[in-house]
Amino acid sequence: MPHTQQFASDNYAGICPEALRAMEEANRGSAPAYGDDPWTLRAADAFRRTFETDCELFFVFNGTAANSLALASLCQSYESIIAADIAHVETDECGAPEFFSNGAKILVGRTTDGKLTPETIRDFALGRTDIHFPRPKAVTITQPTETGQVYTLDEIRAISATCRELGLRLHMDGARFANAIESLGCSPAEMTWQAGIDVMSFGGTKNGMAVGEAVIFFDRALAEGFDYRCKQAGQLASKMRFLSAPWAVMFETGAWRTHAAHANACARHFADQVRDLPGIALMFPVEANGVFLKLSEPLTEGLRARGWRFYTFIGGSARFMFAWDSQIARVDALIADLRALTGGDAAWKAVPDAPVLTA
Repeated sequence: MPHTQQFASDNYAGICPEALRAMEEANRGSAPAYGDDPWTLRAADAFRRTFETDCELFFVFNGTAANSLALASLCQSYESIIAADIAHVETDECGAPEFFSNGAKILVGRTTDGKLTPETIRDFALGRTDIHFPRPKAVTITQPTETGQVYTLDEIRAISATCRELGLRLHMDGARFANAIESLGCSPAEMTWQAGIDVMSFGGTKNGMAVGEAVIFFDRALAEGFDYRCKQAGQLASKMRFLSAPWAVMFETGAWRTHAAHANACARHFADQVRDLPGIALMFPVEANGVFLKLSEPLTEGLRARGWRFYTFIGGSARFMFAWDSQIARVDALIADLRALTGGDAAWKAVPDAPVLTA
């Protein structure tokens, strides 16, 4: 039986029609295994057209593998990776980047919004240069960040310039890359290799696919041996066409951007309708498909009592994520419940301003 739609995570969404159709088409008959099939070739060509460059492509099952294996390809075990303090690779990968890199250390920079700055990167890279400290070798940025904000192109270019100056490689965690593209209205090329990104993890699952992420090397030399990394890590799909086929159709139809635009619009609609309600404060600007609210405890409990599911984290905020299939009527139902709750009790009218996020 179908469940009532919730906004706790964009992972709650089902498979979008385009991805499902692609998998059904790929399921007709047989095809060579391990990526030697026409669908994987078609998807790789679609990526190269979309990014306007001859990049190297690998398909893996999930984001943990995409991020961890990509970062491992950039570092030796005695080196380190600079990341924001709330970056997914630091807080939610169960040590996988360190595991797959055989011990490369993640150095976390304190942030107010989940964004790294050139100054933070420079402090880590130049602060310790002795043999007793793990040598910084790579930087990873999340686009959009874990607070739902988007690095501007100028911010990415500034970080990239700092990395080049210091001899560091730059990785982008693009679990919601499509949402960032729609937010800025730029091309994939402008946000990645033209801005100085060396390798990125492109999220398919949150964009409407059943499973599967892509690792894209814009510097093909960095991809040396990555196929072996995938095999050793259990990420080489024997029936690769079921990971790659959805990418081909999503790019060819433009669905990857259409779905992201819808998710972003739902987030903006929700934020616009609740931002001025008593007892509610927006913690971060709404720039992609996530909305973070500071709620009082009674209001939080009231929403949950009405059946709403959401996560509370990152400075105590309540996070609401909107997906490709978010139903505007369901969004409005959430808004209506918030309006009802905030208008019914003075206890919900006295929430202090949202604190600045630190660590």
